[in-house]
Amino acid sequence: MASSSTLSSSSASGATERRGIPGSRFVEDVQTYLTQLGLDANSALAFLQERLQQYKLVEMKLLAQQRDLQAKIPDIEKCLDVVATLQAKKGTGEALVADFEVSEGIYSRARIEDADSLCLWLGANVMLEYSSDEATGLLQKNLDNAKASLEVLIADLQFLRDQVTITQVTIARVYNWDVHQRRIQHSAGASATVS
Repeated sequence: MASSSTLSSSSASGATERRGIPGSRFVEDVQTYLTQLGLDANSALAFLQERLQQYKLVEMKLLAQQRDLQAKIPDIEKCLDVVATLQAKKGTGEALVADFEVSEGIYSRARIEDADSLCLWLGANVMLEYSSDEATGLLQKNLDNAKASLEVLIADLQFLRDQVTITQVTIARVYNWDVHQRRIQHSAGASATVS
């Protein structure tokens, strides 16, 4: 297993990092790579496999965050539409009739006439009353933040996928180098016994 000093030495030697995700570097020369890390091929392979598992765990976490945001954005957009509809109906004397979900699978019908304020669920069983303009501002801010977070997550996932690919290529290169070195040693040993 690689020590934390091995992790930092690989990061310090040209690999980049993005939001806490350690970067992998492409290995041109396996012998130089192993010498710089002070590892043999088996230890390097174990280190790289561990890094690959870490990447997979981070990927699962990021994908879960992405799913949450992708579900949250349409909800915020629906709320903005409702607030806009309420604002459009305000002052017309026309009531808005809406069906809303009280509980899972249970709906109720409401008749809404000139509403000066509305209540928004903020989460954790907290609801606050806002004017229509304040609600629109808050919801728009939340929507903008969610979209920005989604963009960052997508970029993080792309960076992570690149690191997984680089690590997989490095694993293959180290493995192939090790097999090649063993063949050379085996051939040298067989030549020595023939002489």
